[in-house]
Amino acid sequence: MTELTLQTLVLPGAEIGPENPLPFFRDPIENLPVSALESLPEAKRAHLGWQTGFRVLPYRMQDGYTRERAPQTFRALVLENEYLRATFLPEVGGRLYSLVWKPLERELLHCNPVFQPANLAIRNAWFSGGIEWNIGQFGHTFSTCSPVYAARIRGGQGEPGLRIYEYERAKGLFWQIDFYLPEGLPFLLAYTRAVNPCDAPVSMYWWTNIAVNEGKDVRVLAPAPEAIYLGVEQGEHAFGLTQMPGLPSLNGADGTYALNSSFANEFFFQCEHSPMPWEAALDGRGEGFVEASTPRLAYRKLFVWGSHPGGRHWQEFLSQPGQAYLEIQGGLAPTQVHGLPMPARAVWDWTQAFGFLCADPETVHAPDWNLAWRETEAALHERLSPAQLNELEQACRARADQAPEELYVHGAGWGALEARRRAAAAQLPAPAGLAFPASGLDGEPRKWLALLERGALPAQDALALPGEWMVQPEWEALLEASLAAPGGRTWNALLHLGVMRMERFDLDGAEAAWLDSIRLQPSAWAYRNLAVLALRRKQVERSREYYEKAWALAERSDAPPAGLAVEYLAMLQETGQAARGMQVYNALPAAVQRNQRVQILRGQFALALDDLDAVEQVLAIEYAGVREGETVLSDLWFELQARKTARQSGRALDEDLRRAVRKTCPPPSRIDFRSFNEA
Repeated sequence: MTELTLQTLVLPGAEIGPENPLPFFRDPIENLPVSALESLPEAKRAHLGWQTGFRVLPYRMQDGYTRERAPQTFRALVLENEYLRATFLPEVGGRLYSLVWKPLERELLHCNPVFQPANLAIRNAWFSGGIEWNIGQFGHTFSTCSPVYAARIRGGQGEPGLRIYEYERAKGLFWQIDFYLPEGLPFLLAYTRAVNPCDAPVSMYWWTNIAVNEGKDVRVLAPAPEAIYLGVEQGEHAFGLTQMPGLPSLNGADGTYALNSSFANEFFFQCEHSPMPWEAALDGRGEGFVEASTPRLAYRKLFVWGSHPGGRHWQEFLSQPGQAYLEIQGGLAPTQVHGLPMPARAVWDWTQAFGFLCADPETVHAPDWNLAWRETEAALHERLSPAQLNELEQACRARADQAPEELYVHGAGWGALEARRRAAAAQLPAPAGLAFPASGLDGEPRKWLALLERGALPAQDALALPGEWMVQPEWEALLEASLAAPGGRTWNALLHLGVMRMERFDLDGAEAAWLDSIRLQPSAWAYRNLAVLALRRKQVERSREYYEKAWALAERSDAPPAGLAVEYLAMLQETGQAARGMQVYNALPAAVQRNQRVQILRGQFALALDDLDAVEQVLAIEYAGVREGETVLSDLWFELQARKTARQSGRALDEDLRRAVRKTCPPPSRIDFRSFNEA
């Protein structure tokens, strides 16, 4: 019998904290430059890097978390039948937190015992473990640490199912995942549908990220004789194609065993010719987790943190000691840095099945790669054939527009607002099966509803936080029109208009809007945006002046945002103004000084001013928001040790000394976030 219950899950963890109120503008380089080795065929180079540049607006950064942990309570939706028990956390992106194979009471996923945000997602905050659903833009998705809608639906046998869904604001997409566990089926089904309701194509991205426990005897398999790997040519990383399982990046070692990689590494199985692409992580007994899909989700990936100190630390940093994991992933494109054009008004769907697999251990771990994956596939097909999964998908598709029976968790209100806007403009409506209650219009969407229905944004205090942003072209047209309406030309309307223009690379138009906003009412927000714009134009002195004015106004508010101080100090650090940076730091409110990014910048200023005691103090802190691959703390450590050694020994502070220190003075694990262990 299938059951769906609402429960609670309590984990030690850190709060996500307040969002950063500042708009982070998209990278003017929209297409990331990606190099290819000669081995990568021309067909695999199409759309490589296309539309994968950084983009986060209209979403705001989630960078207000720390390392301070306390019990955190999450609403958990548990779907189970006689074979599987699946626990979902709709308040953090609908993450599938746990999947238990009940006959053995075996956890199939890496089930993180803590909730610790870290700086790994597009919006900064991300946490490890379970299965994550990534849509829209290259990277860990916008909603990964935010609530999504979660509702009860009905399966084909009358059993309960679970739907999670949301409106993705950056690309204007609607998406849903319908989960079913019908009686007698030993696999959790996840039917995913993505809808582009717009009259123009968009760049689509989807990767299902699955964390499973790492082990020396765990092998990852997929139905692919070839893989795209990241190699090095003339000192630069580049993608190449190789025969499995040996990877050139590992000097020919078998990359399907995670611990064969001494550094953070990833590669992509090319499974597009399989009638049912799949990926499995099986232990020495040939047992473990398996995932399979219908053909649209044609590619698979393996990511490992590596066995070097930085990789070990990252795993402990995201959880606690003894919680090593690897990620197997399924996606729509050959790699994660391939863009994928999704036509106007297109509907794409696919179905994944997650469960337990047992195969012959000798063949699972056979040196003959083709034998290993083919025999594993045969064991999978005995339990779930491509024809069966296709039939299940057809049944899921037929129910995709059924109305939810009960709404358990509300997401953001932007889907309700978009539904109102589309109705007013007589455009294609939201998919019928996605319920966006009018109650979602309370809060931030309410002021944009006023623009839609009354023709103007409401008045706002310039000392208050500016609120959430909007960059959709249709809203820009409405905002432009509102400037001519009575009471419509306000400082905050012009502030938002400038953000919209900046996001579509109209720098002159953005500047004009923000200067007009300041003429009506000076605000920290308009000055800050002008400072960012000046930096893009390489006008360093003008940027500094704008940041000074922005911070002077922000200090008049009850709680000046630390994010603004971080940017101001970072600009001073990057332009070699250490003395001025330390002056600004010393004048900051104590609460802002405690911000961890502010402290790192303090350490960089102190190092430039040769204040080694202050650098020691900065390196004694445990930091939460270090970015993946960021080496600022280890760089501070090495330079500090070099200068101390020079002082104590009388040696010259030169590159020979620095190289010697990097070999003999490894940084403490708590500040070592390097992707590679090379000195």
